[in-house]
Amino acid sequence: MTGRLQGRTAIVTAAGQGMGHAAVLALHREGARVLATDIDAAKLDTLADIAGVTARRLDVLDPQAIRSFAEETEAPDILFNCAGFVHHGAILDCEEDAFDFSVNLNLRAMYRMIRAFLPGMIDRGGGSIINMASVASTVIAAPNRFIYGTTKAAVIGLTKSVALDYVGKGVRVNAICPGTIESPSLQDRMRALGDYEEARAGFIARQPMGRLGTAEEVAELVVYLASKESAFMTGNAIVIDGGWANA
Repeated sequence: MTGRLQGRTAIVTAAGQGMGHAAVLALHREGARVLATDIDAAKLDTLADIAGVTARRLDVLDPQAIRSFAEETEAPDILFNCAGFVHHGAILDCEEDAFDFSVNLNLRAMYRMIRAFLPGMIDRGGGSIINMASVASTVIAAPNRFIYGTTKAAVIGLTKSVALDYVGKGVRVNAICPGTIESPSLQDRMRALGDYEEARAGFIARQPMGRLGTAEEVAELVVYLASKESAFMTGNAIVIDGGWANA
Protein backbone atom coordinates (compact mmCIF):
# COMPACT_ATOMS: atom_id res chain seq x y z
CA MET A 1 0.00 0.00 0.00
CA THR A 2 1.25 3.48 -0.84
CA GLY A 3 -0.17 6.81 0.15
CA ARG A 4 0.47 10.19 1.70
CA LEU A 5 1.01 8.66 5.14
CA GLN A 6 3.12 5.67 4.16
CA GLY A 7 5.47 4.67 6.97
CA ARG A 8 3.73 6.81 9.57
CA THR A 9 1.90 5.68 12.69
CA ALA A 10 -1.34 7.00 14.15
CA ILE A 11 -3.35 6.63 17.35
CA VAL A 12 -7.08 7.28 17.21
CA THR A 13 -9.42 7.41 20.21
CA ALA A 14 -13.16 6.63 20.00
CA ALA A 15 -12.38 4.56 16.92
CA GLY A 16 -15.29 2.17 17.29
CA GLN A 17 -17.84 4.21 15.37
CA GLY A 18 -18.60 7.52 13.71
CA MET A 19 -15.82 9.98 12.95
CA GLY A 20 -13.17 8.00 14.80
CA HIS A 21 -13.94 4.85 12.83
CA ALA A 22 -13.98 6.74 9.52
CA ALA A 23 -10.65 8.36 10.41
CA VAL A 24 -9.04 4.98 11.05
CA LEU A 25 -10.09 3.75 7.61
CA ALA A 26 -8.96 6.97 5.89
CA LEU A 27 -5.58 7.04 7.63
CA HIS A 28 -5.05 3.36 6.82
CA ARG A 29 -6.01 3.94 3.18
CA GLU A 30 -3.23 6.52 2.96
CA GLY A 31 -0.66 4.05 4.26
CA ALA A 32 -0.52 4.79 7.99
CA ARG A 33 -0.25 2.04 10.58
CA VAL A 34 -3.13 2.79 12.93
CA LEU A 35 -3.70 1.90 16.55
CA ALA A 36 -7.47 2.16 16.97
CA THR A 37 -8.74 2.53 20.53
CA ASP A 38 -12.15 2.64 22.15
CA ILE A 39 -13.65 1.95 25.56
CA ASP A 40 -16.04 -0.54 23.90
CA ALA A 41 -13.79 -3.27 22.53
CA ALA A 42 -16.68 -4.91 20.66
CA LYS A 43 -17.04 -1.85 18.46
CA LEU A 44 -13.49 -2.39 17.25
CA ASP A 45 -14.23 -5.87 15.88
CA THR A 46 -14.72 -4.59 12.32
CA LEU A 47 -11.19 -3.13 12.40
CA ALA A 48 -9.38 -6.02 14.03
CA ASP A 49 -8.81 -8.02 10.83
CA ILE A 50 -7.46 -5.13 8.74
CA ALA A 51 -3.73 -5.47 8.11
CA GLY A 52 -1.97 -2.41 9.46
CA VAL A 53 -4.69 -1.65 12.03
CA THR A 54 -4.33 -2.74 15.64
CA ALA A 55 -7.44 -2.58 17.82
CA ARG A 56 -7.12 -2.00 21.54
CA ARG A 57 -9.51 -1.22 24.35
CA LEU A 58 -8.67 2.05 26.11
CA ASP A 59 -10.67 3.99 28.67
CA VAL A 60 -9.50 7.58 28.23
CA LEU A 61 -11.16 8.47 31.55
CA ASP A 62 -8.64 6.26 33.34
CA PRO A 63 -5.32 8.10 33.81
CA GLN A 64 -3.44 4.91 34.74
CA ALA A 65 -4.72 3.17 31.60
CA ILE A 66 -3.40 6.06 29.51
CA ARG A 67 -0.01 5.97 31.26
CA SER A 68 0.30 2.21 30.79
CA PHE A 69 -0.75 2.53 27.15
CA ALA A 70 1.91 5.18 26.54
CA GLU A 71 4.62 3.17 28.30
CA GLU A 72 4.09 0.17 26.04
CA THR A 73 3.37 2.06 22.81
CA GLU A 74 5.83 3.81 20.53
CA ALA A 75 5.12 7.51 20.18
CA PRO A 76 2.99 8.03 17.07
CA ASP A 77 3.48 10.44 14.21
CA ILE A 78 -0.23 11.27 14.42
CA LEU A 79 -2.54 11.51 17.42
CA PHE A 80 -6.25 12.03 16.75
CA ASN A 81 -8.13 12.78 19.96
CA CYS A 82 -11.70 12.00 18.93
CA ALA A 83 -13.36 10.82 22.16
CA GLY A 84 -16.19 13.02 23.39
CA PHE A 85 -19.77 13.32 24.60
CA VAL A 86 -22.64 15.64 23.72
CA HIS A 87 -24.72 16.65 26.74
CA HIS A 88 -28.16 18.06 25.90
CA GLY A 89 -29.28 21.03 27.95
CA ALA A 90 -28.74 24.60 29.09
CA ILE A 91 -26.84 25.53 32.26
CA LEU A 92 -29.86 24.89 34.49
CA ASP A 93 -30.13 21.38 33.03
CA CYS A 94 -26.48 20.59 33.74
CA GLU A 95 -25.99 19.07 37.17
CA GLU A 96 -22.56 18.69 38.75
CA ASP A 97 -22.13 15.08 37.64
CA ALA A 98 -22.97 15.92 34.01
CA PHE A 99 -20.59 18.89 34.17
CA ASP A 100 -17.77 16.75 35.53
CA PHE A 101 -18.31 13.92 33.05
CA SER A 102 -18.24 16.27 30.06
CA VAL A 103 -15.13 18.07 31.29
CA ASN A 104 -13.39 14.78 31.99
CA LEU A 105 -14.19 13.15 28.65
CA ASN A 106 -14.15 16.13 26.29
CA LEU A 107 -11.17 17.96 27.79
CA ARG A 108 -9.22 16.23 30.54
CA ALA A 109 -8.84 12.99 28.57
CA MET A 110 -7.37 14.99 25.69
CA TYR A 111 -4.97 16.74 28.08
CA ARG A 112 -3.83 13.38 29.42
CA MET A 113 -3.37 11.82 25.99
CA ILE A 114 -1.28 14.75 24.80
CA ARG A 115 0.87 14.74 27.94
CA ALA A 116 1.40 11.00 27.54
CA PHE A 117 2.53 11.09 23.89
CA LEU A 118 3.93 14.58 23.32
CA PRO A 119 7.37 13.83 24.84
CA GLY A 120 7.88 10.92 22.48
CA MET A 121 6.80 13.05 19.52
CA ILE A 122 9.36 15.67 20.51
CA ASP A 123 12.08 13.03 20.86
CA ARG A 124 11.37 11.66 17.38
CA GLY A 125 11.43 15.12 15.83
CA GLY A 126 7.78 16.07 15.55
CA GLY A 127 4.28 14.94 14.83
CA SER A 128 0.71 16.03 14.21
CA ILE A 129 -1.88 16.21 16.98
CA ILE A 130 -5.49 16.60 15.87
CA ASN A 131 -8.13 17.45 18.45
CA MET A 132 -11.87 17.07 18.03
CA ALA A 133 -13.56 20.35 18.89
CA SER A 134 -16.89 21.54 17.45
CA VAL A 135 -18.46 24.47 15.68
CA ALA A 136 -20.46 24.73 18.94
CA SER A 137 -17.60 26.33 20.86
CA THR A 138 -16.02 29.75 20.43
CA VAL A 139 -17.22 29.66 16.82
CA ILE A 140 -20.97 29.81 17.53
CA ALA A 141 -23.34 28.97 20.35
CA ALA A 142 -25.83 26.16 19.78
CA PRO A 143 -29.06 25.81 21.77
CA ASN A 144 -29.00 23.32 24.63
CA ARG A 145 -25.28 22.71 24.30
CA PHE A 146 -24.05 24.53 27.43
CA ILE A 147 -21.38 22.19 28.78
CA TYR A 148 -20.61 20.67 25.39
CA GLY A 149 -19.91 24.09 23.88
CA THR A 150 -17.96 25.11 26.97
CA THR A 151 -15.66 22.10 26.80
CA LYS A 152 -15.19 22.38 23.04
CA ALA A 153 -14.26 26.04 23.44
CA ALA A 154 -11.66 24.87 25.94
CA VAL A 155 -10.38 22.31 23.41
CA ILE A 156 -9.71 25.15 20.98
CA GLY A 157 -7.83 27.02 23.71
CA LEU A 158 -5.82 23.90 24.57
CA THR A 159 -5.02 23.37 20.89
CA LYS A 160 -3.73 26.89 20.37
CA SER A 161 -1.68 26.85 23.56
CA VAL A 162 0.07 23.54 22.87
CA ALA A 163 0.62 24.53 19.24
CA LEU A 164 2.39 27.73 20.27
CA ASP A 165 4.53 26.14 22.96
CA TYR A 166 5.80 23.30 20.76
CA VAL A 167 5.92 24.75 17.26
CA GLY A 168 9.69 24.92 17.58
CA LYS A 169 9.84 21.20 18.37
CA GLY A 170 8.24 20.12 15.11
CA VAL A 171 4.88 19.28 16.68
CA ARG A 172 1.78 20.67 14.97
CA VAL A 173 -1.54 20.86 16.78
CA ASN A 174 -4.85 21.64 15.11
CA ALA A 175 -8.52 21.28 16.01
CA ILE A 176 -11.42 20.19 13.84
CA CYS A 177 -14.76 21.93 14.40
CA PRO A 178 -17.53 19.88 12.79
CA GLY A 179 -21.14 20.89 12.48
CA THR A 180 -23.88 18.27 12.57
CA ILE A 181 -22.42 14.98 11.37
CA GLU A 182 -24.34 11.79 10.60
CA SER A 183 -23.21 9.26 13.19
CA PRO A 184 -24.54 6.61 15.58
CA SER A 185 -24.23 9.04 18.48
CA LEU A 186 -26.29 11.66 16.64
CA GLN A 187 -28.95 9.05 15.88
CA ASP A 188 -29.03 8.14 19.58
CA ARG A 189 -29.54 11.80 20.49
CA MET A 190 -32.35 12.09 17.96
CA ARG A 191 -34.12 9.09 19.47
CA ALA A 192 -33.65 10.52 22.96
CA LEU A 193 -35.63 13.61 21.96
CA GLY A 194 -38.73 11.43 21.59
CA ASP A 195 -39.70 11.90 17.94
CA TYR A 196 -36.80 10.69 15.79
CA GLU A 197 -38.13 11.98 12.45
CA GLU A 198 -39.01 15.39 13.86
CA ALA A 199 -35.62 15.67 15.52
CA ARG A 200 -33.83 14.67 12.33
CA ALA A 201 -35.78 17.21 10.29
CA GLY A 202 -34.84 19.88 12.82
CA PHE A 203 -31.14 19.09 12.62
CA ILE A 204 -31.23 19.17 8.82
CA ALA A 205 -33.28 22.39 8.74
CA ARG A 206 -30.51 24.35 10.44
CA GLN A 207 -27.95 23.26 7.83
CA PRO A 208 -27.63 25.76 4.95
CA MET A 209 -26.64 22.89 2.63
CA GLY A 210 -29.86 21.07 3.48
CA ARG A 211 -28.09 17.92 4.65
CA LEU A 212 -25.96 16.54 7.43
CA GLY A 213 -22.23 16.08 7.08
CA THR A 214 -20.67 12.64 6.88
CA ALA A 215 -18.01 11.04 9.03
CA GLU A 216 -16.03 10.37 5.86
CA GLU A 217 -15.89 14.08 5.04
CA VAL A 218 -14.43 14.81 8.46
CA ALA A 219 -11.99 11.90 8.05
CA GLU A 220 -10.58 13.49 4.90
CA LEU A 221 -9.76 16.59 6.95
CA VAL A 222 -8.02 14.38 9.51
CA VAL A 223 -5.88 12.91 6.74
CA TYR A 224 -5.01 16.37 5.45
CA LEU A 225 -3.97 17.62 8.88
CA ALA A 226 -1.90 14.48 9.40
CA SER A 227 -0.11 14.83 6.06
CA LYS A 228 2.79 16.91 4.76
CA GLU A 229 0.34 18.95 2.68
CA SER A 230 -0.65 20.78 5.89
CA ALA A 231 2.94 21.19 7.13
CA PHE A 232 2.59 24.99 7.45
CA MET A 233 -0.57 24.75 9.57
CA THR A 234 -0.64 24.73 13.36
CA GLY A 235 -2.85 26.26 16.05
CA ASN A 236 -5.91 26.33 13.82
CA ALA A 237 -9.55 25.58 14.58
CA ILE A 238 -10.88 24.41 11.22
CA VAL A 239 -14.63 24.57 10.67
CA ILE A 240 -16.36 21.88 8.61
CA ASP A 241 -20.04 22.57 9.11
CA GLY A 242 -21.82 22.96 5.77
CA GLY A 243 -22.12 26.71 6.31
CA TRP A 244 -23.95 26.52 9.65
CA ALA A 245 -21.70 29.06 11.36
CA ASN A 246 -22.31 31.58 8.57
CA ALA A 247 -26.09 31.18 8.43
